[in-house]
Amino acid sequence: MQIALMDCNNFYASCEKVFAPHLADRPVVVLSNNDGCIIARSKEAKDLGVPMGAPAFKCRQLFARQGIAVFSSNYALYGDMSARVMATAGGLVPRMEVYSIDEAFLDITDMPANAAETARMLRERVKRDTGITVSVGIGSTKTLAKAANKLAKKDPAFNGVLEIPDSTQRGEYLSLLEVSDIWGIGPRRAKRLKASGVLTALDFTRLPRDYVKKKFTIAGLHTWLELQGVPCIPLGAAPRSKKAIVTSRSFGHPVTRLDDLREALSHYASRAAEKLRAQKGQAATILVWVQIYTGDAQQPLKGVLQSQAMNPATSRTTEIVRAGMKALESIFIPDRRYKKLGVMLTGIENEGGMQLSLLREPDRRKDRLMAVLDQVNAKWGRETLFAASSGIKRPWGMRQEMRSPRYTTVWAELPVALA
Repeated sequence: MQIALMDCNNFYASCEKVFAPHLADRPVVVLSNNDGCIIARSKEAKDLGVPMGAPAFKCRQLFARQGIAVFSSNYALYGDMSARVMATAGGLVPRMEVYSIDEAFLDITDMPANAAETARMLRERVKRDTGITVSVGIGSTKTLAKAANKLAKKDPAFNGVLEIPDSTQRGEYLSLLEVSDIWGIGPRRAKRLKASGVLTALDFTRLPRDYVKKKFTIAGLHTWLELQGVPCIPLGAAPRSKKAIVTSRSFGHPVTRLDDLREALSHYASRAAEKLRAQKGQAATILVWVQIYTGDAQQPLKGVLQSQAMNPATSRTTEIVRAGMKALESIFIPDRRYKKLGVMLTGIENEGGMQLSLLREPDRRKDRLMAVLDQVNAKWGRETLFAASSGIKRPWGMRQEMRSPRYTTVWAELPVALA
């Protein structure tokens, strides 16, 4: 079996550059929610030494001095671009497993061309159709594919494509990969390995099998075997359903009014319900929590939470928002300053396996209403239709002073081409 790992290069920064050609060779960074920290950098920004995770306010002089373009995170754009990349790649191979917003494993075993040619074809098609550059690593296991991808990104000589063969050459490639870069080896474990002289992936494969099993449990043994070409982690056809769905954000500034908290609760619960329906689940409980400023800068924020059961379990936005409102109102304390609100849906079951009520007949009209809601938003952009209780102006929203237009999901923000 031959598995390819496709990974978008500097994904968030690349999404910003797709619709801003004048930024092609300019360093770009993307900030976290509320413009807090640096969460993504273009290659040019990395070359300048812009630190990942650094607070944005500490880098303002660096941004100005180096002409770095700075963007607030634009998750509507990134999510839609990810869907386009995955749709393009998924249409070219028989099986694909989306691993994250910018990564996917692809089964290229039975493709007409050889593995390297197939990878180059994938790379060209994704670039042509979406504007996003990807790197492709190939191996006989998922761990080897991840290793190949890592090396392909490190060395420009590979031109974005590298295959690690099942031969004596495999050891040569693994000797180039630091043990900390192995998929499945965490920072703490990598530190212990380096302290004991295990510096590269090749060194790790030379450890005795019994030693690895004893020290690193079955997960570590699987990593060890996969690096030797023995498949242990199957390619999934679809991501597993989540057992809990969380949606939370910090407010752009302290919130004091219950009405504003209600709007935020409705907005977050609606988003969670949308995710729940996408995985065809039904939730039995909603958990609502808030963070409150204590008034003492030396004291940590105070957290308060409350859960509310939903019987029967549901995926309908209206019912989830209604239950969330009850929980919120029970924990609201007047005259306090709130920093953050979040919701979590738990007790999730597949809608086909849900136990029905003996006393209440299911109302299929409400389910059809939710289906229409999702179809409209999928076709015309997120929140084309939304619950009125989510508000329109949303003064509690995140600070996004440098957000780029949502080019692909909002009609009013479509890019304009001048002929």
